[in-house]
Amino acid sequence: MSLDRPVTPDPYPLLPAAPSFAVTSEDVTDGQPLKADQVYDGGNTSPQLSWEPGPEGTQSYVVTCFDPDAPIPSGFWHWVVVDIPADVTSLDTGAGASDATLPEGAFHVRNDFGTLDFAGAAPPQGDQVHRYFFVVHAVSQAQLGVDGSATPAVVGFNLAFKTLGRAIITGTYQH
Repeated sequence: MSLDRPVTPDPYPLLPAAPSFAVTSEDVTDGQPLKADQVYDGGNTSPQLSWEPGPEGTQSYVVTCFDPDAPIPSGFWHWVVVDIPADVTSLDTGAGASDATLPEGAFHVRNDFGTLDFAGAAPPQGDQVHRYFFVVHAVSQAQLGVDGSATPAVVGFNLAFKTLGRAIITGTYQH
C-alpha cells in the first residue's frame, strides 16, 4: 500500500530566518535511517543529541522532533522539550523518557500521540520514507512562556518570535 502523494517540503526554510549552528548525535546520522531504538515499536528511545552553544543571547533551548511526511496536513510531532537551560548543550540517549530524565527546569509538551515524552517513528505500513527533523532551537528567553498543557503548535508559534538560531539533524524511516 502506498499513499501516493507528493513529498512535503522541508518546513524549516518556510519559517522566519534564523542562523544555524551545529548539532550531532551518536544515535542519528543526518539523512540516514533511524536505528530501531528510535522507532515506536522498536526501542522507542529518544536519541542522544549534542549541540554547540547557540548564538549570542541564547537563554534556553527547545528540542523538537517533527515528521512533515505524516499523511495529515499538520505533520506529526514526536517530541517537544522546552526550557532547557542555556548551559546545557546535550541530551543523553533516553532523556525523553519523562520530565524526570530531562535537565532541571526543562519539561515536555504533549506530542501528537498525546503523551509527555519522546514517541518514536511510526509511519503507516507501506508509506513513503518519512523524515524526522530533530531540531535544537536557541531561544532568546529563559522560559518560552508555555506550560505542559500547550500544544506543539503553540510552542511553534512562540518559537517564531523567540528563536535566535536552529540546529537540525534529520533521520529517516520507512515501515
